[in-house]
Amino acid sequence: MNKNVGYAIALALALAAPFYGYPVFLMKLLCFALFACAFNLLIGFTGLLSFGHAAFFGSAGYVAGNMLKSHGWPFELGLLAGVVAAALIGLVMGALAIRRQGIYFSMITLALAQVVSYFALRAGELTGGEDGLQGVPRGKLLGVVDLANDTVLYYVVLAIAVAGFMLIVRTVHSPFGQVLKAIKENEPRAISLGYDVDRYKLMAFVLSAALAGLAGATKTVVLGFETLTDVHWTMSGLVILMTLVGGMGTLAGPILGAVIIIALENKLGDLGTFIATHTGIEWFNTLGEAVSMVTGLIFIACVLLFRRGIIGEVVARFASKAGSKPA
Repeated sequence: MNKNVGYAIALALALAAPFYGYPVFLMKLLCFALFACAFNLLIGFTGLLSFGHAAFFGSAGYVAGNMLKSHGWPFELGLLAGVVAAALIGLVMGALAIRRQGIYFSMITLALAQVVSYFALRAGELTGGEDGLQGVPRGKLLGVVDLANDTVLYYVVLAIAVAGFMLIVRTVHSPFGQVLKAIKENEPRAISLGYDVDRYKLMAFVLSAALAGLAGATKTVVLGFETLTDVHWTMSGLVILMTLVGGMGTLAGPILGAVIIIALENKLGDLGTFIATHTGIEWFNTLGEAVSMVTGLIFIACVLLFRRGIIGEVVARFASKAGSKPA
């Protein structure tokens, strides 16, 4: 019941958000929140650390952008094309990577993601190369609703993010999700019980890739462009940071982590200017250039003080208090 109340409050705040904040920035937050949740499905509930999720996020953006811009596809089919492309890349990468475990799995995903990044750089006719894919149109929803309006598009993006999150919740609490948790906790025991572990891992990998692709394709439509940043390995590191800061293995943790990290990236400079104006300390004007340092300090603080992540620590505290109460 408490979780449902929390979700209801979060949804109410999200519905009211575009009237108090910049819709494009809020849509960017939603896209990265979905991206982090998709990654968390793999690492938090299956125990697979992928360093290649930027490949799905960025490739889906390029495919969706090309379909919308060059081929005039409708909004829905453009997003679907991006999701399918990400799922297919995930199928190939997963089939190769799941044959290994631990750090070897992670390094294979990183290497394969670098191949995708190299292709995006060299295939200038499709991706725009270093200039990126520019001028991606938003189109119309169902051929009727004009998505050029930021507020209208915000609610469409919110519906997409909520649907993706609900799919993840349903997956985690399904029999399939319980098998994934068993694989994470004790893979040899899951094998001894007769489960085809590699098949379950591959299915989780492809599902995570598809959802990451949905986030990437949606982000491209929101911003109207796609760049090499989204397929670079640093994007994979960024989504790992979001998940760890918020709370790996929790449902709401990656959302909070994405909000914190993206808000810092976009608003840290404004905060520094505000502090400098009111304190007279000019150094704060350069705070926007120190985003990497600040996020690094946050990561160190989480590792030292909040090893389960912010949400993970909160859940653990409540659980310990509930367990200490007399019967």
